[in-house]
Amino acid sequence: MQIINYDKSKFEDYKNNLKLIGSLSLLFSENDDPWLDYRVPENLYCECFGATNLARSCVTADAKLNNIGIGIKTFTEGNKKTWQKIAEFNKARKSYSDLEGLEKIKKIAELRNDRIESTMATYGLSKMIYHCVIRNKKGFHFYEEPMDKIDISNIKIINTSDTSLIFTDGLHEYNFNISKSVLLKRFNTDEYYDSVFVKVATNPFEVLRKGIDSLVTITEDEVAVIPLYSEKNGVKLVYPKSGLNQWNAGGRSRNIDEVYIPFNKKIREKYKDFFPSRDTSFNVLLPNGKEMSMKLCQDNGKALMSNPNSELGAWLLREVLRLEENEILTYDKLAEIGIEDVVFEKSDDNNYKLDFRKTDDENDE
Repeated sequence: MQIINYDKSKFEDYKNNLKLIGSLSLLFSENDDPWLDYRVPENLYCECFGATNLARSCVTADAKLNNIGIGIKTFTEGNKKTWQKIAEFNKARKSYSDLEGLEKIKKIAELRNDRIESTMATYGLSKMIYHCVIRNKKGFHFYEEPMDKIDISNIKIINTSDTSLIFTDGLHEYNFNISKSVLLKRFNTDEYYDSVFVKVATNPFEVLRKGIDSLVTITEDEVAVIPLYSEKNGVKLVYPKSGLNQWNAGGRSRNIDEVYIPFNKKIREKYKDFFPSRDTSFNVLLPNGKEMSMKLCQDNGKALMSNPNSELGAWLLREVLRLEENEILTYDKLAEIGIEDVVFEKSDDNNYKLDFRKTDDENDE
């Protein structure tokens, strides 16, 4: 199946680059079958089609192409009915650990759907799809299908055991691994819409020596990673009357969307001079393509706020985290959505980009 109608020349460039990487398989594996690390298609897809790379953000899409979210999967062909990991919910475990059977499945489905909806709202997406690069002895093959939300009302249990819950919603089959808190989906890839055949080089080092004329040093853009939560006695939490719950603080009448991102002393020292001085506005490009004016506020610049101060909350609380008005944000909610940190990338002294970063043990694949 193919969903996106790609520019032919760009798709040929994409295929040729994958073919080149595949030819170097013996650099990474003793098996002479074509090999491909999952990061390669993620990066090449964005490079060749001009998509925005979201692979390091804590969202269900690896790329954004126009208004479409792309989940990029790389796996071996097998019997063309393989299980592949699509999400992990370890940090949201307390929300479902006491549930059993169908109720546990429904909660997992709800968490999965929440993440899809949050990703679409965050990046202004109209739909989500899977783009799959499938490996076999001949080369790489391409397949796409919609990234559907789970139809909770139509869930039926197929099989249960002490370690897994297998179920269907009438469209797809899913497998929740209880011990690992991992949700897998069965990909039925009977028909490829295109393929590239790969000849694995017997001496990949010689290929590299012939092809590399010079080495270029690549440096990372300056970034600051800032937690959306606070910590007390080693416990992560969101205070109910400050930070992202500033709207709930007393002392005066407040806008329901008034929030700030905590910028504590330890983080300020780490990113000294990263932002303009207190009360100096700077522009921030959001993941959905919109711009927001922000500045450091409060004593010693301990708060990152938008200008006006309700704009950040209207976007982050309502669109990204999808909280109702007067609903207190908790760390558990951040864990359920899979968002813990914001990442600011500095373009210059007045312009920044904001995104979210995946945590080490909570990834949507």
